[in-house]
Amino acid sequence: MATTAAASTLKRNMKTALAGLRRINLEGLRWRVFDARGQVLGRLAAQISTVIQGKDKPTYTPHREEGDMCVVLNAKDICVTGRKLTDKFYRWHTGQVLILMVNYIGHLKERSLKDQMAKDPTEVIRKAVLRMLPRNKLRDDRDRKLRIFVDNEHPFHDRPLEPYIMPPRSVRELRPRARRAMIRAQKKAENQQQKGDSGKIARRKREINNEITT
Repeated sequence: MATTAAASTLKRNMKTALAGLRRINLEGLRWRVFDARGQVLGRLAAQISTVIQGKDKPTYTPHREEGDMCVVLNAKDICVTGRKLTDKFYRWHTGQVLILMVNYIGHLKERSLKDQMAKDPTEVIRKAVLRMLPRNKLRDDRDRKLRIFVDNEHPFHDRPLEPYIMPPRSVRELRPRARRAMIRAQKKAENQQQKGDSGKIARRKREINNEITT
């Protein structure tokens, strides 16, 4: 039963992945593959939005669609920093109903990032990328060029795929005040440890002296 459900889900995902390709002019486009395993959600979405807009090309023009196809694998293994799994929420309304010229606002729904990852992790990456794109007429075309998969399985093996290498993460240096505070904290911890060790040694000496005297 579980195997049948998994097979049907995989078939549905593959059908969804192939949908809309006829509306894209694939001539001259590169197929860039992003591996989301262990990547931070925001950094990955920023790189995808850059490639999908064509900003990494010298011929980039804001009003023309020159982005490449982006295939994202292992969406279920994406990482987030801090406490976003429990603190980040996706909110939406169920809609509006027009009755007798009166608007009744629908009920507010919300879902945490943790629940969304369990339900559909591909939607997490899709929302992160789409919210980094400009809201203009090219947004729908760029959305069609984004294909996200939960694991490694995808139907584009016959395409010339190019793995995308994520740039190294640059760690910002500490400001002088923060650096001094960190050094003071380290010295304080070392002094406390030395005092604790010297106290243990003195206590041990007293115990030995008491044993000798008795």
